[in-house]
Amino acid sequence: MLPSSAHFDEIAELHQTRQRWINQEKKGFLRYRTPLQYLSQFNAGHVDCCGDIVTIGKSDEISPSEQKEIRDRLKEFMPWRKGPFTVFGIDIDAEWRSERKWQRIIPKLPDLNGKIIADIGCNNGYYMFRMTASEPELVLGFEPSVQHYYCFRALNSMAGLKRLDIDLLGVEHIHYFESCFDVIFLMGIIYHRPSPIDTLRDIFTALQPGGTLIIESQAIPGQEPMALFPDKTYAKVPGTYFVPTGSCLGNWMKKAGFKDIDFFHSHPMSNDEQRRTDWMQFESYEDFIDINNPHRTVEGYPAPCRVFLKGRKI
Repeated sequence: MLPSSAHFDEIAELHQTRQRWINQEKKGFLRYRTPLQYLSQFNAGHVDCCGDIVTIGKSDEISPSEQKEIRDRLKEFMPWRKGPFTVFGIDIDAEWRSERKWQRIIPKLPDLNGKIIADIGCNNGYYMFRMTASEPELVLGFEPSVQHYYCFRALNSMAGLKRLDIDLLGVEHIHYFESCFDVIFLMGIIYHRPSPIDTLRDIFTALQPGGTLIIESQAIPGQEPMALFPDKTYAKVPGTYFVPTGSCLGNWMKKAGFKDIDFFHSHPMSNDEQRRTDWMQFESYEDFIDINNPHRTVEGYPAPCRVFLKGRKI
């Protein structure tokens, strides 16, 4: 299904290496493989990805005892970061109100019908499921996390959506997919990359001519093209390198080769959109912000906002 420009030998070797790794009989893998194996026996008769809540199955398709067992198995994928979902009548309230992010993107979406799409850092696939409403040819999720990889596979084993697939790859592997994708989504990833412009250049390489990048990122407020380089953590998150302003991110995209750059949305983060729930019981946004100054993180840095940009490969 991918164009002949893809580096198939390298991709196949990566895939096989990652599959050998994840198929080991170790607790860290069995922890998520076991609920996948149980949930895979259920095939949803009703699937709806058009609304804010991704719906997989209805409660009347299963027995009460099966519903309890499904709930217990879904709980094994906690913490749930993206959502909301409802699975056979079980409501999953994830940490992020991801439907709000998707609502901000919808007005700027390119035509997805019949397109080949990559969702880099796809997590449990919430946005991938939402894309199916546009009937793409293929949405490929890049997700190196064992937890999220198995969670998506469990959800889609029940949903049975053949347009969706996932592999244990990260953004560092995107350059092997030369001129493959019509649209690439990079949401919540770029600030974790030590060389963000190199990452954007690799994504540029992976787009077909005329292709579109939709990028969403944590950012610092401000109009000047600058980026924060935090010491150890930013909002308690390790592995954060550069946190740009929106205009800085736009300049990175220009230097990577993108044209028609559209900085189309920015909003402050809040504990209304990212918070603890019964399905994510660990620290969340309110724990990352200075209790005495909501405009600062616990480390004393400017509190984050989120920015959305779009660019094209001409």
